[in-house]
Formats: sequence, structure tokens, C-alpha cells
Amino acid sequence: MNSTHSASTLPRVNVLGIGISDVNMGTALTEVEAAVEVPGLLGYVTVTGVHGVIESQSDHDLQCIHNASYLSIPDGIPMVWMGWMRGHSTMEQVCGPEFMPALLERGLPAKRRHFLWGGGDGVVEQLSAALTERHPELEIVGTCTPPFRPLSDEEELELVDQIIRLRPHFFWVGLSTPKQERFMSGFIARHGDKIRSASHGLLFFGVGAAFDFQAGLVQEAPSWIRGSGFEWLFRMAMDPKRLWRRYLRNNPRFLAGMLAQLSGLRHYPMRGLQSQDQA
Repeated sequence: MNSTHSASTLPRVNVLGIGISDVNMGTALTEVEAAVEVPGLLGYVTVTGVHGVIESQSDHDLQCIHNASYLSIPDGIPMVWMGWMRGHSTMEQVCGPEFMPALLERGLPAKRRHFLWGGGDGVVEQLSAALTERHPELEIVGTCTPPFRPLSDEEELELVDQIIRLRPHFFWVGLSTPKQERFMSGFIARHGDKIRSASHGLLFFGVGAAFDFQAGLVQEAPSWIRGSGFEWLFRMAMDPKRLWRRYLRNNPRFLAGMLAQLSGLRHYPMRGLQSQDQA
């Protein structure tokens, strides 16, 4: 643990230099629920798949951001395959669009407080309405659509004041990768000492498209596709103009890197990883 943010002690699996946490849905939920019971605990959770891993190959700062997270949960099934090959038999895929509603529901008895930050124009309002219709007792204490640029110093301080005043347990960030990871890491690094004034723990979550899925703006993959390794095909079919280049570039690079790592032809150091078990 450093002076700015916290990291879970759960073991991590080295996936091309990114430390992916050895979790399944149950253990991930238990870990983050316990975290916010710790006074002053502050950290961020990345939801990591092939896209995040490949983006980190040419960006060492981004790699360190993933590895310094409280958890990096395995959003893509290839993360899980790597875990299984390293002996982590209970590791499972934990998709952001499934993890978010599961944590919201699990936190209802304890009256967890949530802040929704991100998305395009009107998305957080639609998301908030959809979630509270599903769970009227859900405590959403703040919503904000950020500008499509870095926040100014004044805007960051205003957000800090909101967090201190509203005291959320979970701060949900719905941006794209790697924008959301950079925001969470940088914001906590700059303002962590002030935010720690809250009496309970606080975790930031970078869940990307989960906002659109949960707001009903984007169709989720059918349950029979999830966990098959071909979920990306469904997503690409839904938004081919935006995603085809990403998958055409990332998937072959990831497969080549995975084979090189597993065969021992290439070593991938996990830069920025705090003192934790790893495999």
C-alpha cells in the first residue's frame, strides 16, 4: 500500500505484463464490499480485457496504472484462460456490465452510496432512472456527465468537494479505455489526501460501456455467447464502424503475445505492481 491508494492482497496472474486479479464474481464482490468498510481506504478497480492489455504494451504508464489498481478484474475470457493455465482454477470472467448491477444489488442492505460519472449527453440521467426503477431504495447520491476533455483544476476541485460532501462508497466511471483508467489514477494521485477525509472506504470503478448497457442504450450479448471467447464478435456486429479496427488489431497481437509468454519465448515484467502474490 502507498500513501495515495490501496491495493488488494489477492494474487494476480501475469497476462502480458498486466496483473489480472484471481477472482470470480463472488470473490470480487466480497473483496470490494469489505474494502469500503475500511476507514480511509481509497483505490480504483480496472475492468480489464484484451483491449486494455494491448493498449498497455506500448504505454508503460498505462501498464503501471493497471498494475497499481485495487483490483484488475478479468473482463475478457482470455484473461481467465491464462489464469487457468497458471493453476488458478477458480478464476472466472467478471464482465463490467454484469459486475455493476450485481454490486449495486448486493450493497442495498448496507445502504451503499453511489456516484455515476461519465457517458455521453444524458446517459447518466437515463442510467440513474433505470437503476432506481429497478431498485427504488438504491442510493445514487450524485451524477455527472464530464466534458470531452481533461477537467480543469477548478472542475477537479469541485468534484473533490462533491465526493467529500456526498460520501459515496462507490464512484462509477463510464468512459472508454484507457481514458477512464488515466482519470481514476490521476485524480486519486492528485486529490487522495483530501478524499480520505471520508470516514469509510471509497473505490472508483472504470466500467466503460456498462453505463450504456445498464441504461438500455446498447444491447448486451446473449447469455449463451458470454464466456465463449466470441463475445467480441457480437459487439463488433452491433457497432462495426467503431470496433472492427480495434479487434482486427488487438486480437492477433494478443494471441501472439500469449503464445510467446506461455512458451517462454518472451518475458513480460509487471511494471508498477505493488507487493502481492503473482503467478
